[in-house]
Amino acid sequence: MRRPPDDERHGNRPVIHWGIAGGLVLAGALIGPIPAAAHEHFWVHMVQHLLVMLVAAPLILLSAPVTRVLRATRGRMRFRVAGLLRSRPFQVVSHPLVTWGSFALVMWVTHFSPIYQLAVENELVHLAEHSAYLVAALLFWTPVIGLDPARHKLSWPVRIAYLLLALPLQSFLGLALYSSERPLYAAYPSLDDQRLGALIMWIGGDLLFVVAIALAVGGWMRADTREAERIDKALGV
Repeated sequence: MRRPPDDERHGNRPVIHWGIAGGLVLAGALIGPIPAAAHEHFWVHMVQHLLVMLVAAPLILLSAPVTRVLRATRGRMRFRVAGLLRSRPFQVVSHPLVTWGSFALVMWVTHFSPIYQLAVENELVHLAEHSAYLVAALLFWTPVIGLDPARHKLSWPVRIAYLLLALPLQSFLGLALYSSERPLYAAYPSLDDQRLGALIMWIGGDLLFVVAIALAVGGWMRADTREAERIDKALGV
């Protein structure tokens, strides 16, 4: 899943900036017909969450946003950004165990607590919920994408294991929602609607994770190929 930070051009042909693509997905999920329909249908709310957490967040990170900020800033501002990245709190928050745990915690707590119902009824809570989803997703995907400077660098096998361990989060959460014998949220009184949303989270989330795992495997293979070529060149083979 690695992309070079300087990927504005490929073979002299302009390509779509990953950050712009992620921003468009995020805007589509949070502005317009999708959020309007999400107030009426639970399954649309699930589509919204998958777009934010499993599509928009990794696309944004594929543009190496931190690297771009560091390159765009100068002087004191750059020093402050670099200092924040080296700070103890940031190192703790960005540790892979914390990012994985935060992703799991946000997913399960918001769906099995009064927060979900409050988010439907109160716009500020709704905004806070989506902010939590986006922040948790950005933190979760950062060790996997691995383009921005970070203290905690994961090897390719560990990245794949990280994703494999996260895949059941979607499955079990979707299964738990689907298995309920009654609607869990007053805002969505239809059990069929809830079960459709659960299937979208379960199957749709699993498919997106499988794609991410396949891309990570491909990145690992490309990295091994480049390393083999480097060694052959150094040996004069």
